[in-house]
Amino acid sequence: MNVIRRLGRELLAPMFVSGGLDALRHPEPKAARAATVTTPLAETFGLPDDPVLFVRLNGAVQVAGGTLLAMGRAPRLAALALAASLIPTTIAGHRFWEESDPTTRANSRLHFLKNVAVLGGLLLASVDTEGKPGVAWRTKRAVGDVRREARHLRRQAKVQARLAAKSVTS
Repeated sequence: MNVIRRLGRELLAPMFVSGGLDALRHPEPKAARAATVTTPLAETFGLPDDPVLFVRLNGAVQVAGGTLLAMGRAPRLAALALAASLIPTTIAGHRFWEESDPTTRANSRLHFLKNVAVLGGLLLASVDTEGKPGVAWRTKRAVGDVRREARHLRRQAKVQARLAAKSVTS
């Protein structure tokens, strides 16, 4: 594995493992802010409106995703799960546009932008195939191989039919 890929994943992971563990252990302080995101989600999808449960679930995703990412196990899926968990966390936790105090607003904006930057890194990690062909490329290549083989078999069948027709007429 490329040293940069490994190091990059290992540097992204601790933030999620640490934050996820905190969310699992102490969800109540985060629940009030999370309600701004969880209540609309619960109403839309018919889920229970329990912000503490959502905070814990998000924390569990972050611990699992961060651990998998650090270990290099299913890194693309882990990065995608972390990206999905980071979006509601950022929207709920860093609502700088609602802050009236300039210092608090600036601090919240900084954390919002930091999370957006981390989200960008996670999105890159989620599509990184480590130089190996991705599923889309392999599928396209397989389809091309099947079409080429089908054309070859059709040509062979036509040649066989012509030979059979000549042998019958002879």
